[in-house]
Amino acid sequence: MTALFTSRWYLILMASAFLVVVTLGIRQSFGLFLLPATEAMGTGREVFSLAMAMQNLVWGLVSPLAGAMADKFGAARVAGIGAICYAAGLLLMGIIVSPGGLLFGQIMIGIGLGSAGISIALGAVARATAPEKRSLALGMVTSIGSFGQFAVLPITQFFIDGFGWQIALMLLSGVAASMLAACLVLHLQDNEKAPQTADLAKLSAKDALGTALNSRDYILLTTGFFVCGIQIVFIGTHLPTYLRDAGLSSEVASWSLAVVGLFNIIGSFAAGWLGSFMSTKKLLAWFYLGRSIFMILFIMLPPTPLTAILFGCSMGLLWLGTIPLTSGLIVVFFGPTFLSMLYGFAFLSHPIGSFIGAWLGGRIYDMLGSYDVMWWIVIASGLFAFVINYMINEPEPKPRAVVAE
Repeated sequence: MTALFTSRWYLILMASAFLVVVTLGIRQSFGLFLLPATEAMGTGREVFSLAMAMQNLVWGLVSPLAGAMADKFGAARVAGIGAICYAAGLLLMGIIVSPGGLLFGQIMIGIGLGSAGISIALGAVARATAPEKRSLALGMVTSIGSFGQFAVLPITQFFIDGFGWQIALMLLSGVAASMLAACLVLHLQDNEKAPQTADLAKLSAKDALGTALNSRDYILLTTGFFVCGIQIVFIGTHLPTYLRDAGLSSEVASWSLAVVGLFNIIGSFAAGWLGSFMSTKKLLAWFYLGRSIFMILFIMLPPTPLTAILFGCSMGLLWLGTIPLTSGLIVVFFGPTFLSMLYGFAFLSHPIGSFIGAWLGGRIYDMLGSYDVMWWIVIASGLFAFVINYMINEPEPKPRAVVAE
């Protein structure tokens, strides 16, 4: 029996996936709060969009620091701090109904995302997994974590409809606090050393980061991740409102995002599995191109419940599959020892793109009364990422992964 299938490994996998379920699931639901929150505050959409953008920017800034701390002191301690910050941010948003409360709450959530989110979870799983299984394992944790988007969105809409948006935020704060239980499980792995597969295993964290930042392929990979942030956060923040503006119901708007999470389960697992034996850079390139193609089809067709749900399904297949592929390439290039830190630095470009996607979408809407221009900006960025990822020099060929024994 390989290390991949031990009960200890499964506990680490499920605890890590739970962090992804909660952090990304709740974050994905924030678009549902745009209309009720802005109406209660009497502000335009740019105010909410700016707070979301700041959340993503803080997330990116915190991720490399939190990753370095997790690599040195263990994922459990860092994730525990992140869970507390995440829960506190949600509580503040629900209590302080003002632009300042919204902004400060989202900044706290950004700290929580960077400290308890996917970069910490992937690092924990990578260190606990044998080299030949890592791409598949990273796809598994992302796939399981994707269930959060499917589960949390309808639950959040139920909370909003039944209790109001402020109480809904307070209830989600309690859900975020439950991540502390997963942190206890991660203590199982914190004192173990990862299998070493790369030259960086003998370097200090500072030298490892310097080596990565001098790598052309790492920079190209990071640039592509910037585009991923633009695409995902624009859709996650503004798609529900775009559909409401088109005359569709709030239920259709929430389900259009919920099915993203459902189909992302398939897409993320498939990405991790395919990345075990196919060219990872080509898979990444086609993911970005596919997003742009589906967006063109979506905005060219009349907005209906069917087209909204189908768009959510198509985006779900291509949604977070970039994460196991990107982190998998980082492990191939540099090994697992400093994965949380190096993924955190690569991920820094993602929230910068997210800042643009969230804020610019709201800004353009307030200026022009339409999202049309922003849709085309996002589409063009996907074509750029397609080219960028094809320029990466990837070691090949890869041996086919053995899934079970």
